[in-house]
Amino acid sequence: MEEHPLPNLNTLDGLFILGGPINVYEDDKHPWLAREKGFLREAIETGKIVVGICLRAQLLSVVLGGSVTRNPHWEIGWFPVTLTPSDRDHALLRGFPDRFVAFHWHGDRFSIPPGAVHIARSEACEEQGFVYKARVVGLQFHLESTEESIDALLRHCGDEVTCAPYIQDSPSMQDQPALQRDTHALMDRLLDALTADRS
Repeated sequence: MEEHPLPNLNTLDGLFILGGPINVYEDDKHPWLAREKGFLREAIETGKIVVGICLRAQLLSVVLGGSVTRNPHWEIGWFPVTLTPSDRDHALLRGFPDRFVAFHWHGDRFSIPPGAVHIARSEACEEQGFVYKARVVGLQFHLESTEESIDALLRHCGDEVTCAPYIQDSPSMQDQPALQRDTHALMDRLLDALTADRS
């Protein structure tokens, strides 16, 4: 991944940061990871809203004192996510169903960092989401996926689609407008809840 200048945090209300095809522990191969971790730490310390998806959720976990390790299973495709029983009433998750289907593409997992609330799990991966101080959210799964983004993943990372318990075949991942619509609605709901008291 190419290194780009980081934005000025003073010009931002928050960060919405997405995944990527690397691992958070590859600092030797990707020196910019250290800079990004420092940037995220500063964003959190200055009270910004931060939503991290997949790789960036893993980075948020590490920045907050958690860790990232290999998951027992690769999880690729549309699979159910379940909200944790004790946190279904979390303010940021009001209106979410107890169980919904989301898109996944990961082989690593994050731990729930100290002080964060564990909000979601799946059959293949226990740690699917966390909230820290009601303004930092890490999601291992994807609510933002589109047909175009899934097609791009299949083009560039299709070699990871193998025969395994939690990996769907390519046709099952594609052409899922209803699932995309449902997950986009959940993402809108989450973002509205995050910004409700700051508008």
